[in-house]
Amino acid sequence: GLSNKDAMRNRGAIDMFEPGSTMKPFTVSAALETGQYTPNTIVNTSPGSMKLGWHTIRDTHNYGALTVSGVIIKSSNVGSAKIALSLPKDTLPTFFRRVGFGQRSAVKFPGESSGLLLPANRLNPSQLGTMAYGYGLNATILQVAQGYAMLANHGLKMPLSLHKLDEVPKGEQVLSPKIADEVLLMLEQVTMPGGTARQANIPGYRVGGKTGTAHKLRADGKGYSNNEYRALFAGVAPVSDPRLAIIVVVENPQGRYYGGLVAAPVFAKIMQESLRLMNVPLDKPLDTPTIQ
Repeated sequence: GLSNKDAMRNRGAIDMFEPGSTMKPFTVSAALETGQYTPNTIVNTSPGSMKLGWHTIRDTHNYGALTVSGVIIKSSNVGSAKIALSLPKDTLPTFFRRVGFGQRSAVKFPGESSGLLLPANRLNPSQLGTMAYGYGLNATILQVAQGYAMLANHGLKMPLSLHKLDEVPKGEQVLSPKIADEVLLMLEQVTMPGGTARQANIPGYRVGGKTGTAHKLRADGKGYSNNEYRALFAGVAPVSDPRLAIIVVVENPQGRYYGGLVAAPVFAKIMQESLRLMNVPLDKPLDTPTIQ
């Protein structure tokens, strides 16, 4: 069980973790911003793995040729890495920092972590490739939530606050509205048939989000554990006029450990009840079939 000290710790602001595939939307955002890619650009992910130095990047299946949208929908590590390695070396770390990773937020919560984001000059190709799908960097839940809120807010990053503010603070446009909206539509497809998070569906609401499944670091610090995982789901709703960004992290799920199977259903329950309490209008017909 949790000790009193553990229970009192604000995990969202203090605990750092590797965000895994929940970073892929930011990788794709950075790529679209360079103009080298559009949502329909083809990325060849065959044969479902690629070697980078001593490291082999793998997908759960060989997805073959995917569009950039498909890289998000199918959550392709190979596609994400190939995209990252085709861009100027500083593109990803610079954009990630702009979104809010690698630095403390405006909340100024006591003990808040800044996370860990290596600068471009300290990244080798293997590190850059794995950074594209959320390994080799550390983030807080707060940072991931701010990033997803930015995508839902047409690329406008708002300063985080623990208080209800009388006046809307001035935000920072860190991504063009067009690209942010394109990525949000990709995230909506993740929750549709063919995506990795159909269980994030909520009747009557359009939902967008991304799964993540990350191997946990071993206790001795020597590489990754083979049997300890962290399952994640980061999402926003309703897509037509987003009101909430919610991040669910499940530590060491037993049995099934993929984010789409473990964290997505929890997200759906929390988001559904939150939208109900806020009286947020439905934005899709209730009888739209959802496949579980």
